[in-house]
Amino acid sequence: MLRAGFSSGIRSLRQLEITVLRKTYSERAQICFDLHVVVDGLEEGGREDGTEKGRVIGTTKKGIGPCYSDAIARRGVPMWMLFSGEDENGVGEWERRLRELERSYKRLFSGGLGLYSVEEEIAKFKSYRERLKPLIVSPTPLLSSKTSKGSGCNVLVEGANALMLDIISGTYPFVTSSNTGTAGVLAGLGGLRMKSIERIIGVVKAYTTRVGGGPFPTELANTTEGETLQKIGREFGATTGRKRRCGWLDLVVVKYSAEVNGYTAINLTKLDILDSFPEIKVATAYSLVSHDESEVEKLSTFPADLEVLEGSTRRGKLHVEYQTFEGWQTSTTGCQKWEDLPKLARSYVEFIEQYVDVPITHIGTGPKREDMIER
Repeated sequence: MLRAGFSSGIRSLRQLEITVLRKTYSERAQICFDLHVVVDGLEEGGREDGTEKGRVIGTTKKGIGPCYSDAIARRGVPMWMLFSGEDENGVGEWERRLRELERSYKRLFSGGLGLYSVEEEIAKFKSYRERLKPLIVSPTPLLSSKTSKGSGCNVLVEGANALMLDIISGTYPFVTSSNTGTAGVLAGLGGLRMKSIERIIGVVKAYTTRVGGGPFPTELANTTEGETLQKIGREFGATTGRKRRCGWLDLVVVKYSAEVNGYTAINLTKLDILDSFPEIKVATAYSLVSHDESEVEKLSTFPADLEVLEGSTRRGKLHVEYQTFEGWQTSTTGCQKWEDLPKLARSYVEFIEQYVDVPITHIGTGPKREDMIER
């Protein structure tokens, strides 16, 4: 999916002194228009106003959902279409599609699309075309050559959003519009060979967070512990700037994520945020307890049913089982060796590793790049 924000990612890489030889765009990438951004805001605004009470998604309002919807409905505009042929009036298929999308959304929203102008958007993209054309590539032969045996190349693919926001495996409908796990990498990058994937590293915080709506069984809402995690961890949404909801580490979620994604290793981040806690809890199991508490059903995996996750159903109430650890209450910030961690901190890490059955090869102990333990 293409938006102007791509350039900011390039700037971030250069700030890390990573050489960017050439930025390119896939010919198959869907274009996320300003129109999609307007529609996203209108749809989320309707939820916030109560048309879908209790179902506010917490979208970033960047147009991602509407863009995916149009792509799946086969009415979107992929990059290649921006450069395809035009009719005798000089109108391309991409322009016809954008005009039809605008008409369709106008019919959907009785109040109109605000200040949005399809003419201005078309003019803008006509000015983009000449600059973009040299940067359009077919990703399949490019990735296939880079990941083939003997190529001598390493390809790093970084995903955005955690598994709980995956359109299939996440807490639907409180999810994003794409596959955020390993499957999404393979589906979205034609030419990336499955057999060429050597490692799948799951990035897991030492506690659990969430932005926006949706169930959060281990959330520490309106508690000192939750506020401390949010404050010390500087937990704000990267796009929206909203405060992240914080809670104890949920190993039911982590194990589920590891099973779905096939992690070969885990990078446990922000261990140092727990330094001041005298007591630390970790969720290890979910159970459904009948309302009269006469029956207890232990759940075998992370459930799909939102009523269960949100705490109460006709069958009973969700009960979260915790393992409690004594806090190490000493600074781990900047530790770069496993042996430098307090014994109680090492015990915490080892418990997570054994429960999930995936080796923790990296441990983040601070905000700097060098604040990392490699085991």
